[in-house]
Amino acid sequence: MMRRRDFLRATLVTAGSVVVPTACSDDGDPIGICDVHEDDRFFPQSVASGDPRHDSVVLWTRLVDRKHPQSDLTLALVVALDEEFTQLVVLNPSSDNVATVGSGSTQLRVTARAEFDHCVKIKVNGLSPGTTYYYRFYYMTGDGCVSSRVGRTRTAPALDADVPVRFAFVSGQDYIGRYYNAYVALAKEELDFVVHLGGYIYETTGNPSLQAAPGQRSISFSDVDGAIAFQPAEGAAYHAAKSLSNYRELYKTYRSDRALQRVHELFPMIAVWGDHEFSDDCHGATAAYLDGREPETDEDRRKAANQAWFEYMPAEYPNDPKGDDFRYDSAVEYPDDITIYRDFSFGKHVHLVMTDLRSYRADHLIPEDAFPGKVVVQEEQIVDSLTSLLPYTSRYILDINEDNWVMTYKRALDEAAVLFGFDPNLGFAQGEPRPVSAKVVDEIVVKLNEHKAEQGEEPIPPIPPSELAFMQSGFAYADLGKTDYYSAFGSRYFVIKDAFDPYSTLAAKAEVMGEAQRAWFQKTMEDSKSTWKVWGNEYRLSQLTVAHTTEPAEPDQESFTRHFYLNCDGWDGFREERNELIEMLAGVEGNVVSITGDLGAFLAGTPAVEGATSAAKIVEFGGSAISSATYRSVLTKQLASHPTLKDVLKAEAEDIDGSMKTANPHLAFSNSTSNGFCIVEANADEFVVSMHMIPEDALAAPLYEEAQAAALDEQITITRYKTVAAESELYWDDKGTWKQWIPATAS
Repeated sequence: MMRRRDFLRATLVTAGSVVVPTACSDDGDPIGICDVHEDDRFFPQSVASGDPRHDSVVLWTRLVDRKHPQSDLTLALVVALDEEFTQLVVLNPSSDNVATVGSGSTQLRVTARAEFDHCVKIKVNGLSPGTTYYYRFYYMTGDGCVSSRVGRTRTAPALDADVPVRFAFVSGQDYIGRYYNAYVALAKEELDFVVHLGGYIYETTGNPSLQAAPGQRSISFSDVDGAIAFQPAEGAAYHAAKSLSNYRELYKTYRSDRALQRVHELFPMIAVWGDHEFSDDCHGATAAYLDGREPETDEDRRKAANQAWFEYMPAEYPNDPKGDDFRYDSAVEYPDDITIYRDFSFGKHVHLVMTDLRSYRADHLIPEDAFPGKVVVQEEQIVDSLTSLLPYTSRYILDINEDNWVMTYKRALDEAAVLFGFDPNLGFAQGEPRPVSAKVVDEIVVKLNEHKAEQGEEPIPPIPPSELAFMQSGFAYADLGKTDYYSAFGSRYFVIKDAFDPYSTLAAKAEVMGEAQRAWFQKTMEDSKSTWKVWGNEYRLSQLTVAHTTEPAEPDQESFTRHFYLNCDGWDGFREERNELIEMLAGVEGNVVSITGDLGAFLAGTPAVEGATSAAKIVEFGGSAISSATYRSVLTKQLASHPTLKDVLKAEAEDIDGSMKTANPHLAFSNSTSNGFCIVEANADEFVVSMHMIPEDALAAPLYEEAQAAALDEQITITRYKTVAAESELYWDDKGTWKQWIPATAS
């Protein structure tokens, strides 16, 4: 068990005065021991920095000495104002992790502890604002002195500084079968910092629904017994991380990539986790691999994921009111073991507010193991708008337990539940009425009769039309898109909007942020005086739907259009809280921008409460993945596995960007076929986003060498959008006319 103040003991330090040192030894070695040379064998993940503030930054490395794998190891940190390390910074250590000011040394001795995988994090306080610093770590081996590579970092500008800010935001960097060519391009930019919005690792070693074939970029766990094993019907077996060893190996492997290392060496990073740092489509400590077939809540696994993230990411988390200490304490119960929502100010113009949208959120509103025929919205609940909703509703039996003709179908469902493996209680509590969709009952009867025919038994007749005519109409899970008992379809993916909207309004509210984070977020946004309030938002705030029109079978019939939410694992699945947040942000003084990741697509638009007439006053820029599968690729795989939707939505999927823009007039731009990153340039007047887009097939081989620079540049196209400060036209009108978006150069 971790003890509270063991991790990062004596690693919170204060920078003192800058000095031009005299040589500590005849050869000018800054730690006065020996001739020094870089050796990646001892620093295999290189160095990193993060969480820059106007007076502090966190520095990170990991030390490996194969001769002493289980020992605590002592190393030294040196910080300088120049890359040649001629202007060293005096560091003042404190043994109890509290920053102090006083005399110090240009060499800070720290310990890489075996129990924390020899990761080292140092928060350096007392730095100058808006200043570039260089740092490196030194270690004395039995054969001499070795050093890490040189890291470069930069503090935030002073809070009142009227200066422009330039940063990148990224997400989704799957390692399996893909290369970080986007990071090679990013490393050429001049940036103040990088924001990572999640998907830093992927917890699986080759999930065929999301990941490329491993090839030369593969991962395997040494602790196979501690991992979760999967054997898909098609394709090779793979694993998901479960133990602390598993998660640590993922970070070690990802950070062995030279392109990712280079980005960390050049720029401080501000990161939050998404789902894959723990488990795909998770909520809290609950995974979603088995779609309800078995319980998947595992707090020990979640805490292992959190600990590995904390050890390997250059991030600080003050757990006490004064912010004097930061630690991970495994004795604390999840989700209070670690808090990652926090905010940063960069001069007068940029206030970055980072949230955690996985730790505190509720389950998906439609359970993966929901019985499709369960009626969840009855006629009296939607009677006022029933006329417009009638095409989307089903006739339903008021109570499948009634002692009349209904009992025939009650017995049929009981028999089918055993035969086909679904809950005989149909998702209802004991003793409560059980309204079920007549259509679903008839579908189950047809399937049951096929079995009875094989057994030579009498078939069950369909529900009599005379009874059907007098049934009420309402929404069953099937009307929301749920066609299978254990399935993400109709639960997380491809949910029918026309039915889900009234259902989500009437159902018990499902929250994302949690009460404490929500209150913090609202106060932070409302109190901010910065020109740009930038929300680091893990997944899309904008509504994303497609519309499918079914042509009539008969000439005298009308066509029928259904709208599908593409992904209810994000904000589309939590409409009530999203609408409340958008309305709250509309009242914030100034300019609000949401930067998002997760989807694997570039998007730009103005999120709005559907049907609202007032200005949204918030704009959104979504970046695609660094290397993970693009949204069009994921969508294609998802639909290919569904027996009916693959045909129903085939045309919409083939032109997914056109389909999304047609169905979502708040979108100004969409590109779901490219990888890449976004760069932001923000000042007192405007917020400009450059989308650097790389074809997905350009990641199959590394373009890391200097000789390949021209080939990489040829693969990149850039599209820019900007929004202007202090203008009220941050909305689209009822004709879909854009008032605010100003496309700049596109190449």
